[in-house]
Amino acid sequence: MSDKQSSRRDLLLAAAAAAFTGSLGAAAAQHVHQEADENRKASGVYKPRTLNLHEFRTLEALAERIIPGSREAGAAAFIDTLSSGSRRLAAIFTAGLAWIDSQMRRRFEASFLEAKPEQQTALLDLIAYGKNASPELSSGIVFFDWARRMTVDAYFTSKAGIAALGFKGNTSMQEYQVPDEALQFALKRSPFA
Repeated sequence: MSDKQSSRRDLLLAAAAAAFTGSLGAAAAQHVHQEADENRKASGVYKPRTLNLHEFRTLEALAERIIPGSREAGAAAFIDTLSSGSRRLAAIFTAGLAWIDSQMRRRFEASFLEAKPEQQTALLDLIAYGKNASPELSSGIVFFDWARRMTVDAYFTSKAGIAALGFKGNTSMQEYQVPDEALQFALKRSPFA
Protein backbone atom coordinates (compact mmCIF):
# COMPACT_ATOMS: atom_id res chain seq x y z
CA MET A 1 0.00 0.00 0.00
CA SER A 2 1.38 3.41 -0.92
CA ASP A 3 1.86 6.17 1.65
CA LYS A 4 -1.04 8.09 0.08
CA GLN A 5 -3.37 5.07 0.32
CA SER A 6 -2.22 4.42 3.88
CA SER A 7 -2.82 8.03 4.84
CA ARG A 8 -6.32 8.00 3.29
CA ARG A 9 -7.12 4.73 5.08
CA ASP A 10 -5.86 6.20 8.38
CA LEU A 11 -8.10 9.25 7.88
CA LEU A 12 -11.08 6.98 7.24
CA LEU A 13 -10.30 4.93 10.36
CA ALA A 14 -10.04 8.13 12.41
CA ALA A 15 -13.34 9.41 11.01
CA ALA A 16 -15.07 6.13 11.87
CA ALA A 17 -13.66 6.29 15.41
CA ALA A 18 -14.86 9.88 15.74
CA ALA A 19 -18.38 8.81 14.76
CA PHE A 20 -18.54 6.74 17.96
CA THR A 21 -17.72 9.73 20.14
CA GLY A 22 -20.09 12.08 18.37
CA SER A 23 -17.16 14.22 17.30
CA LEU A 24 -17.07 13.66 13.56
CA GLY A 25 -15.75 17.03 12.48
CA ALA A 26 -16.32 18.81 9.20
CA ALA A 27 -12.87 17.98 7.84
CA ALA A 28 -13.29 14.27 8.58
CA ALA A 29 -16.79 14.30 7.08
CA GLN A 30 -15.47 15.98 3.94
CA HIS A 31 -12.83 13.26 3.64
CA VAL A 32 -15.54 10.58 3.83
CA HIS A 33 -17.60 12.39 1.16
CA GLN A 34 -14.49 12.63 -1.03
CA GLU A 35 -13.83 8.89 -0.66
CA ALA A 36 -17.44 8.10 -1.60
CA ASP A 37 -17.29 10.49 -4.58
CA GLU A 38 -14.12 8.85 -5.87
CA ASN A 39 -15.81 5.45 -5.63
CA ARG A 40 -18.77 6.83 -7.61
CA LYS A 41 -16.54 8.44 -10.25
CA ALA A 42 -14.66 5.20 -10.91
CA SER A 43 -17.68 3.50 -12.52
CA GLY A 44 -20.38 6.17 -12.63
CA VAL A 45 -22.30 4.61 -9.76
CA TYR A 46 -21.38 4.09 -6.12
CA LYS A 47 -20.32 0.50 -5.39
CA PRO A 48 -20.91 -0.38 -1.73
CA ARG A 49 -17.74 -1.14 0.22
CA THR A 50 -19.28 -2.66 3.34
CA LEU A 51 -22.93 -3.38 2.68
CA ASN A 52 -24.34 -5.72 0.07
CA LEU A 53 -26.49 -4.13 -2.65
CA HIS A 54 -29.82 -4.89 -0.92
CA GLU A 55 -28.56 -3.44 2.38
CA PHE A 56 -27.25 -0.38 0.57
CA ARG A 57 -30.55 0.23 -1.25
CA THR A 58 -32.42 -0.26 2.05
CA LEU A 59 -30.13 2.28 3.71
CA GLU A 60 -30.77 4.73 0.86
CA ALA A 61 -34.53 4.37 1.36
CA LEU A 62 -34.21 4.67 5.14
CA ALA A 63 -32.03 7.79 4.90
CA GLU A 64 -34.52 9.32 2.45
CA ARG A 65 -37.31 8.74 5.01
CA ILE A 66 -35.19 10.44 7.67
CA ILE A 67 -34.22 13.47 5.56
CA PRO A 68 -35.78 13.88 2.12
CA GLY A 69 -32.97 14.58 -0.34
CA SER A 70 -30.53 12.27 1.41
CA ARG A 71 -30.38 9.89 -1.55
CA GLU A 72 -29.15 12.63 -3.88
CA ALA A 73 -26.79 13.92 -1.19
CA GLY A 74 -25.14 10.50 -0.99
CA ALA A 75 -25.99 9.78 2.66
CA ALA A 76 -25.97 6.00 2.17
CA ALA A 77 -22.62 6.14 0.36
CA PHE A 78 -21.24 8.28 3.19
CA ILE A 79 -22.41 5.78 5.83
CA ASP A 80 -21.17 2.79 3.83
CA THR A 81 -17.77 4.42 3.26
CA LEU A 82 -17.48 5.37 6.92
CA SER A 83 -18.48 1.82 7.93
CA SER A 84 -15.62 0.47 5.84
CA GLY A 85 -13.30 2.05 8.40
CA SER A 86 -14.87 0.29 11.38
CA ARG A 87 -15.98 -3.31 11.84
CA ARG A 88 -18.12 -2.19 14.77
CA LEU A 89 -19.94 0.44 12.71
CA ALA A 90 -20.34 -2.03 9.84
CA ALA A 91 -21.87 -4.55 12.28
CA ILE A 92 -24.30 -1.93 13.62
CA PHE A 93 -25.57 -1.18 10.12
CA THR A 94 -25.68 -4.73 8.75
CA ALA A 95 -27.48 -6.01 11.86
CA GLY A 96 -29.79 -2.99 12.00
CA LEU A 97 -30.79 -3.23 8.37
CA ALA A 98 -31.43 -6.96 8.82
CA TRP A 99 -33.61 -6.14 11.84
CA ILE A 100 -35.59 -3.58 9.82
CA ASP A 101 -36.20 -6.09 7.02
CA SER A 102 -37.20 -8.90 9.41
CA GLN A 103 -39.68 -6.61 11.21
CA MET A 104 -41.14 -5.42 7.91
CA ARG A 105 -41.56 -9.02 6.72
CA ARG A 106 -43.16 -10.03 10.02
CA ARG A 107 -45.54 -7.06 10.05
CA PHE A 108 -46.23 -6.46 6.36
CA GLU A 109 -44.86 -9.51 4.48
CA ALA A 110 -42.47 -7.32 2.51
CA SER A 111 -38.90 -6.07 2.88
CA PHE A 112 -38.40 -2.42 3.71
CA LEU A 113 -37.73 -1.71 0.04
CA GLU A 114 -40.83 -3.56 -1.13
CA ALA A 115 -43.14 -2.10 1.52
CA LYS A 116 -45.52 0.77 0.87
CA PRO A 117 -44.40 4.18 2.15
CA GLU A 118 -47.05 4.19 4.87
CA GLN A 119 -45.84 0.77 6.06
CA GLN A 120 -42.25 2.02 6.20
CA THR A 121 -43.41 5.05 8.19
CA ALA A 122 -45.44 2.87 10.57
CA LEU A 123 -42.35 0.87 11.56
CA LEU A 124 -40.12 3.92 11.76
CA ASP A 125 -42.65 5.69 13.98
CA LEU A 126 -42.30 2.82 16.45
CA ILE A 127 -38.51 2.87 16.59
CA ALA A 128 -37.96 6.62 16.36
CA TYR A 129 -38.81 7.15 20.02
CA GLY A 130 -37.17 5.70 23.12
CA LYS A 131 -40.52 5.84 24.91
CA ASN A 132 -41.59 2.86 22.76
CA ALA A 133 -38.81 0.70 24.20
CA SER A 134 -39.78 -2.93 24.61
CA PRO A 135 -37.86 -6.18 24.25
CA GLU A 136 -39.24 -6.47 20.71
CA LEU A 137 -38.26 -2.94 19.62
CA SER A 138 -35.12 -2.11 21.63
CA SER A 139 -32.68 -3.29 18.93
CA GLY A 140 -34.54 -1.27 16.33
CA ILE A 141 -34.59 1.83 18.52
CA VAL A 142 -30.82 1.65 19.07
CA PHE A 143 -30.21 1.11 15.36
CA PHE A 144 -32.55 3.92 14.31
CA ASP A 145 -30.71 6.30 16.62
CA TRP A 146 -27.48 5.44 14.79
CA ALA A 147 -29.12 5.68 11.36
CA ARG A 148 -30.69 9.05 12.17
CA ARG A 149 -27.46 10.56 13.55
CA MET A 150 -25.34 9.28 10.68
CA THR A 151 -27.88 10.44 8.08
CA VAL A 152 -27.90 13.91 9.62
CA ASP A 153 -24.09 13.98 9.62
CA ALA A 154 -23.99 12.76 6.04
CA TYR A 155 -26.64 15.13 4.72
CA PHE A 156 -25.58 18.33 6.46
CA THR A 157 -21.92 17.89 5.50
CA SER A 158 -22.80 17.26 1.84
CA LYS A 159 -23.01 20.00 -0.78
CA ALA A 160 -26.80 19.66 -0.85
CA GLY A 161 -27.09 19.88 2.94
CA ILE A 162 -24.78 22.86 3.19
CA ALA A 163 -26.82 24.60 0.46
CA ALA A 164 -30.07 23.72 2.29
CA LEU A 165 -28.70 25.44 5.40
CA GLY A 166 -27.87 28.52 3.38
CA PHE A 167 -24.28 28.44 4.62
CA LYS A 168 -22.20 30.90 2.63
CA GLY A 169 -18.85 30.16 4.23
CA ASN A 170 -16.67 32.19 6.48
CA THR A 171 -17.21 35.67 5.13
CA SER A 172 -17.05 39.00 6.87
CA MET A 173 -20.20 40.98 7.42
CA GLN A 174 -20.71 44.63 8.29
CA GLU A 175 -23.73 43.70 10.38
CA TYR A 176 -25.93 40.68 10.97
CA GLN A 177 -29.68 40.91 10.52
CA VAL A 178 -31.63 38.36 12.54
CA PRO A 179 -34.34 36.89 10.30
CA ASP A 180 -37.75 38.13 11.44
CA GLU A 181 -39.11 34.55 11.62
CA ALA A 182 -36.31 33.57 14.01
CA LEU A 183 -36.85 36.66 16.13
CA GLN A 184 -40.61 36.08 16.36
CA PHE A 185 -40.03 32.40 17.21
CA ALA A 186 -37.67 33.35 20.06
CA LEU A 187 -39.90 36.12 21.37
CA LYS A 188 -42.95 33.83 21.55
CA ARG A 189 -41.02 31.46 23.81
CA SER A 190 -39.17 34.01 25.92
CA PRO A 191 -40.38 34.59 29.47
CA PHE A 192 -38.96 38.12 29.21
CA ALA A 193 -40.93 39.26 26.17
